[in-house]
Amino acid sequence: MMQSLAALPTVSDKTSVFGATELGLAMPGARPASSAAPTSNFGDLLAQMAGQMRDTVKAGEATAIAGIQGKASTQAVVEAVMSAEQTLQTAVAIRDKVVAAYLEIVRMAI
Repeated sequence: MMQSLAALPTVSDKTSVFGATELGLAMPGARPASSAAPTSNFGDLLAQMAGQMRDTVKAGEATAIAGIQGKASTQAVVEAVMSAEQTLQTAVAIRDKVVAAYLEIVRMAI
């Protein structure tokens, strides 16, 4: 699983998902925003979100492996895995909403 995630291209700015940090909202597993410029379009927002999600899942897997090797505490492993699980659930929910919106657009009469 880690090899396939490592093959994904990196995203240059992974500090903001849908402007949550600019609005003062905390996101689990997300790093606080630095002085990054706001994104210009929806595609950039999706790219940032995908990058953050990929990084969170990678960190969860790395911490789980470190826990198996005895290099990380049980608490750190549980926190990282729970954060990765929440990120995955969020990604699935967003995917479901996008697919539902697409199907709704396809059903519209022209």
